[in-house]
Amino acid sequence: MSASTMAHKPFYSQLHVQILAAMVLGVILGLLGGERAAQLLGWMGTVFVRLLRMVIVPLILSSIISGVTSVGGGRSLGRLGGKTFLYYVTTSLLAIVTGLVLVNLIRPGVGADLTGSISAELPELETPSSMAEIIFRLIPTNPVQAMVEGDMLAIIFFALVVGVAITKLPENQRERLRLGFQDFFEMMMVLTGGVIRLAPLGVLGLMTNTVATSGVGAFGSLALYAVTIVAGLAVHNLVTIPLILGVVGRMNPITHVRNVSEALIMAFSTSSSSATLPVTMRSVESRVGVSNKVASFTLPMGATINMDGTALYECVGVIFIAQVIGFDLSLTAQATVVLTALLASIGAAGIPSAGLVMIFVVTESVGMTGPEVAAVVGMMLAIDRPLDMLRTATNVMSDSTGAAVIARSEGESGVNEG
Repeated sequence: MSASTMAHKPFYSQLHVQILAAMVLGVILGLLGGERAAQLLGWMGTVFVRLLRMVIVPLILSSIISGVTSVGGGRSLGRLGGKTFLYYVTTSLLAIVTGLVLVNLIRPGVGADLTGSISAELPELETPSSMAEIIFRLIPTNPVQAMVEGDMLAIIFFALVVGVAITKLPENQRERLRLGFQDFFEMMMVLTGGVIRLAPLGVLGLMTNTVATSGVGAFGSLALYAVTIVAGLAVHNLVTIPLILGVVGRMNPITHVRNVSEALIMAFSTSSSSATLPVTMRSVESRVGVSNKVASFTLPMGATINMDGTALYECVGVIFIAQVIGFDLSLTAQATVVLTALLASIGAAGIPSAGLVMIFVVTESVGMTGPEVAAVVGMMLAIDRPLDMLRTATNVMSDSTGAAVIARSEGESGVNEG
């Protein structure tokens, strides 16, 4: 749907307006109705997220293979891959440094009294112990099993190598397979569009359940910690990303935010970059104006390994823990935190609160272990949901920005002009 067509539609019939209204209504119902409202409406959010997850694996597989075969092998693929990797590493490091500066200035853990906070139970999640393990995880021993288990890193790697292999085939076979995967991808986008139309109902259920069950009791003693996280995410979203859009991409940041508003609201509601991926791809292609060639290559990888909000969170969280338990972190140790937070953000699963569980990878890298560390992390989890929502929106904002900037660098016109 073009921007001009959307402009003639009544504002209340536009999907992002309906989603935003559903979010506000969900907050109100969650506050007023409590557990009862969560029981009555929460199922809609569960069904919607399951529908989104249903399309993720075939969408990623078809989009990456289609994108790689459209780009072609050799220099074109290497150039696009190099730009994508450079962007991911740069923005994640900028986010981490922002968090590092703020947590050392605000020092939210110094003198914090956490004895009255509620320690929540951490979800079980397998965490990679080293960069080598992250690399090993890239290579699936069984691609079908990786698809069944939703192992995104392995799926992306398999799709990349399949796409490259197709580009090496004779022309008639290459073109036949390319068109086949392109048709399959377009069918998945149609299916995704049908799922996305249910977004207002899904967001209503998600927000009602979140507000009704999260509570605000633990915010008192952790308020300064939460403020530090929010401030860091605000600087990244309101300063760093707009500068990249304006200076590097020569695009209007406000236009970009308007074009990806549906994806940002969805990311905030679901707290999952992976679950939001279908919406992000639809917004970036149909509204931002990025070609399928670039979007299908950059966005699936971004939803898995480009986690600016998570990277910032890992850094702030580890230094906060050190401040709480009185663990002295030297400049060298903080540099280790920066590097490990980058790697941990790459290895984090695109599911709610995965970033908090991954924080143990970073704490262990600087020698912070023991029950007191686990206790503080458990307390942090008590208020993690709203912070997770904010950092997921940041992740998606960075992903969509990367797709737009890379598309401009590839000479594409009409990006973020509507």
